[in-house]
Amino acid sequence: SEDDMTHTPDAALPASDGPDGGANASPTAGDGGLHGSVAGTSDAVLGAYRRSIDNIDAAIIHMLAERFRITQAVGEYKATHELPPADPSREERQVARLRGLAAESGLDPEFSEKFLRFVIDEVIHHHLQAASDAS
Repeated sequence: SEDDMTHTPDAALPASDGPDGGANASPTAGDGGLHGSVAGTSDAVLGAYRRSIDNIDAAIIHMLAERFRITQAVGEYKATHELPPADPSREERQVARLRGLAAESGLDPEFSEKFLRFVIDEVIHHHLQAASDAS
């Protein structure tokens, strides 16, 4: 709702930087100047939001890296056991499951499906490579 957009979530609030609660700190201090400037003005709230977004982006990258480490092992397992690189029925179950999770979380299910299919396509590519390397 519109009200949701007018409140700063606690997670996005700037951290206290000393006895003044950060009142005299630059909102871009420690972030390379990437987050606190909007149209030539300093905006601590926007900087805090951007730092939160950056943290989430970093977590997504780390989660994807871990996911691909695991799927790499799955691809090697499939290759050594002569299993097909793709499992369309599992993929469809995963898409349906994650679309449901997306809807429950307020995320567009279409977007979540596109993202998941992109990831699945990359995993299958890796599995095909593993099968090729094993033969």
